[in-house]
Amino acid sequence: MSALFPALKARSDRPALRFGADTLTYGELARAAGALASRLRDAGRVAVWATPTAETAVGVLAALLAGVPAVPLNPRTGARELAHILGDSEPGVVLAGAGDELPAGLAALPRIDVDVRAAGPLAEEPDDLGAAALIVYTSGTTGPPKGVVLSRRALAASLDALADAWAWTGEDVLVHGLPLFHVHGLVLGVLGPLRRGGELRHLGGFSVEGVAKELGGGGGTMLFGVPTMYHRIAEALPHDPALARSLAEARLLVSGSAALPVHDHERITAATGRTVIERYGMTETLMNTSVPVGSGPRPGSVGLPLGGVGLRLAEEDGSVLDAYDGETVGEIQVRGPNLFTGYLNRPDATAAAFTGDGWFRTGDMAVREPDGYVRIVGRKATDLIKSGGYKIGAGEIENALLDHPGVREAAVTGAPDPDLGERIVAWVVPADPARPPEPAELADHVASLLAPHKRPREVRYLAELPRNDMGKILKKALPEAGRG
Repeated sequence: MSALFPALKARSDRPALRFGADTLTYGELARAAGALASRLRDAGRVAVWATPTAETAVGVLAALLAGVPAVPLNPRTGARELAHILGDSEPGVVLAGAGDELPAGLAALPRIDVDVRAAGPLAEEPDDLGAAALIVYTSGTTGPPKGVVLSRRALAASLDALADAWAWTGEDVLVHGLPLFHVHGLVLGVLGPLRRGGELRHLGGFSVEGVAKELGGGGGTMLFGVPTMYHRIAEALPHDPALARSLAEARLLVSGSAALPVHDHERITAATGRTVIERYGMTETLMNTSVPVGSGPRPGSVGLPLGGVGLRLAEEDGSVLDAYDGETVGEIQVRGPNLFTGYLNRPDATAAAFTGDGWFRTGDMAVREPDGYVRIVGRKATDLIKSGGYKIGAGEIENALLDHPGVREAAVTGAPDPDLGERIVAWVVPADPARPPEPAELADHVASLLAPHKRPREVRYLAELPRNDMGKILKKALPEAGRG
């Protein structure tokens, strides 16, 4: 289908979006987005102050209807990063809620307040599927953030592939409390249900109480979250029968953006009988793989390649691995209609991101099981540890540490070692800060579950792990946070 949102044309009274007290039917959404779209056609690019509100959803949708790329802005972005993004993307206008207080860095940009109750004719969507739809900025962990240009075709291909893998239809009601300035919360969590003709109920911000209210008996059929959210759910389940019932009645529980620890998988399944499905994607690739719905528990796996997605593992020298043994580690490379068009204003970075034969280098390290399922073991830059001649993924050691009752949170990194090349360092948040487990006990625990060469050689204890807005551990901040 060439239209991204065919359900808008019907202008029905079916619920489309709910953000707190703001509820919009498909008819109301079509009128509000249509009214705004008519004001955006000459804007070039449109910045969107991406608060978790109906205004953000209407603003992004209006830009897509007008055929102008939307640039979602993280409301917590610092002044220097915001200045870089605005200078790089050069938006012609910023969209915001009427009550939003914008930072000084946006003062020079014309502002349009989004009115979710406005009424105008529904704009005809552009026919060019290759046109830019979104420019989403990376986190900038290795330099200034890069603008990832995502086409209308990439959005459609990725959302349709997920619909096939998850049996996602217009009858589904999606519940989540994710931020709306990135792919997970915005593309999957807002544009996904709108493409299917289904309903989104956004919690405003994540809360266990909100999940319990909206799922199951509340009518929600799907839940999207990140590992931090599912960890909080797992912690609450033993004391909250209503939460357990709600999760048990949901059709699909999906976790993404980082690996969900095996221990949390097991606790949720034991309490609810439901399996949390993991999927794998990036800003540049949208979604690459998923555990198919109904496939049974696969803790630690991100599943199989989605329809239309080519996936392979490669050695450091670029040679392609043909190992399906669950042990041989290689970098994930992908290609398909889900990939981004390029980095805005960065042809050098775009060229460097692809191999000579057109595969995108993800920087993620993984193994493939005999049945083809993919298991990610970490990032090439921070999670691949070369110790004593072995290539070791930090992720499996982190899962082993989390299996110890004395460990609440864990991260694993490598540190230079004159003998081993790199030694394995475990960063541990103890379950009982007054009585942390002994380092030797943790090392023996890991060696008993995995292999002796994967045991931590050093353990450092923390009160908490540094994380970003999505709950991902910021490993590059760990050396400054730790104490031996």
